[in-house]
Amino acid sequence: MASLILVTGGTGTLGRIVVPLLRSAGHEVRVLARRGGDVTADLLTGDGLQPAVDGAETVLHLAGGPKDDDVAARNLTAAAARAGVRHLAHISVIGADRVPLAWFRYQRDAERAVMDSGVPWTMLRAAQFHDLVLKAVTQLARLPVVPVPGGLRFEPVDARDVAARLVDLTLGAPSGLAPDLAGPKVYGMRELVRGYLEARGGRRPMLPVRMPGRAGRAYRAGDNLALEGAERGRRTWEEFLAERVTSA
Repeated sequence: MASLILVTGGTGTLGRIVVPLLRSAGHEVRVLARRGGDVTADLLTGDGLQPAVDGAETVLHLAGGPKDDDVAARNLTAAAARAGVRHLAHISVIGADRVPLAWFRYQRDAERAVMDSGVPWTMLRAAQFHDLVLKAVTQLARLPVVPVPGGLRFEPVDARDVAARLVDLTLGAPSGLAPDLAGPKVYGMRELVRGYLEARGGRRPMLPVRMPGRAGRAYRAGDNLALEGAERGRRTWEEFLAERVTSA
């Protein structure tokens, strides 16, 4: 019988793709979520977490939020170590150790919790998903004049490409830090907004603005972009928009 895989965040953007892939590969999957999963647990308080982890040979940690992902990772890794988990796979973000913003620090500290857990681990740093970029540009494009931070570049990746890579890594042996995974193209923020507006069949004037401080300098330096040797997804921003925006 195939080993049990616990997936945290299995009802989220990435989890909804990953879980069917794991099950179609013949594995028993237990989905942990605050609601709608196979088991319910609170990663931030630890309530219900140990029984959710017990019996799993592999844990795939996808759950995340706007803050305190480091707390969730510490609670999960402690439970995984007590349960004798043999492989802990974790999704993180490119630039976790380079971009000086609070959310990236949470990701960096979550990475450290995984690395220091004593559980054999695999970690994939991915670029921002197309879905997240779409939310951002949708909000900007609602304004009569769209503010566009100059010098900011992104390489958005499709969640389906990330899911496929994560499944391969999760079903393999623990391998430490995997090569970054980013989208096939690098875009300036202006290009991303323009692509969205064109897909909607609309137009907006755009106003260049400067992102201040250390975070602005980090983004202009490309600290959020993939390192040399990164792997690339197949689906472009334009292809994603054609599916998600134009068709809608």
